[in-house]
Amino acid sequence: MSQEQIKPTDNIEITIEEMADLPEGTYTLIDIRDDISYSYGTMPEAVSCPDIFKNAVDGALPKDKKLILLCMHGTQSADAAYELRNIGYEAYSLKDGYGAWLRKSLSNTDRSSEIESSIMKNRRFRESLFSRFTKAIKTYELVEEGDRIAVCISGGKDSMLMAKLFQELKRHKKFSFELVFLVMDPGYNELNRLIIESNAASLGIPITIFETTIFDAVYDIEKSPCYLCARMRRGHLYSKAKELGCNKIALGHHYDDVIETILMGMLWGAQVQTMMPKLHSTNFEGMELIRPMYLIREDDIKAWRDYNNLHFIQCACHFTDTCSSCRDDGVSVSKRMETKKLIAKLKETNPFVETNIFNSVKNVSLDTLIAYKKDGIVHNFLDDY
Repeated sequence: MSQEQIKPTDNIEITIEEMADLPEGTYTLIDIRDDISYSYGTMPEAVSCPDIFKNAVDGALPKDKKLILLCMHGTQSADAAYELRNIGYEAYSLKDGYGAWLRKSLSNTDRSSEIESSIMKNRRFRESLFSRFTKAIKTYELVEEGDRIAVCISGGKDSMLMAKLFQELKRHKKFSFELVFLVMDPGYNELNRLIIESNAASLGIPITIFETTIFDAVYDIEKSPCYLCARMRRGHLYSKAKELGCNKIALGHHYDDVIETILMGMLWGAQVQTMMPKLHSTNFEGMELIRPMYLIREDDIKAWRDYNNLHFIQCACHFTDTCSSCRDDGVSVSKRMETKKLIAKLKETNPFVETNIFNSVKNVSLDTLIAYKKDGIVHNFLDDY
């Protein structure tokens, strides 16, 4: 049957409640979003299959079961379900998608004691998260006596964990410092705002929210909207933090962000540079940016998230509402994902590749460089040859 023969009234959608009533083993729940979106969180039992049509054509999908397709809001999955029906599959789209499931899962129940216990009493997480958090702070001198730090929370797993780690650090403090848990709403839709507020309540994080119209401001920008969005968000965070009396802002970039940034700079930027653990602001005098998650691995963050059955948002920008590219480094998701996969491939034959990439920017020999920049000035090896 051709696509034109399928009527709009055909039962293409299935609700979460209707799916729950289906006999076990009669359906397969398939998440058709990209790998990064899937890694941020999905519904229980959902299998990842971003290349749904190739798998269908290759006969890799079961024809003896209902295929229930899942995307963020149920739009892409509806289109995909129609296509699959045209080639003989009994396919359905989960009505309102993963967002509907998240909405039903929202809870303001205070789980802070339980989640704090997972960080401090679970040996794996204490060593892989809290110990590495404090090591970065000591190694790079990120927190000092009298600091007032704006812990910037985007709503994702990294920044939410960073907030909990800061709370634990303050609870076990050896010196006095203050924290403000700062959430900037750049124009989130209702669902994502609810998810942030619900997670903050569950984790026991007293957030301060301020609103901007950044998403609207960059919506019609065709060239590098993610880069502009990231720059604008950074500026607003600095400005609000300074207004609240803070001298530092803390961002949730982790170890994997660092090594991916190093490699991307070389492969696509023709430069050797890294994501620094701390920076002085050039536009806001007396302000400093710190990255206390610098030594924490992303897989350990995901493990903590899944252990506690937590679900966080991604970028949630107006362009796709499933975007994971609106990062503070402004790098497109495709390039970062491509780099992530490259590192994973290299690791198959070299288990030390990640550490080697990280250490490469600590073991720079200026004597063997053709040229380098210092304070914007280019120095050539011929200058002193």
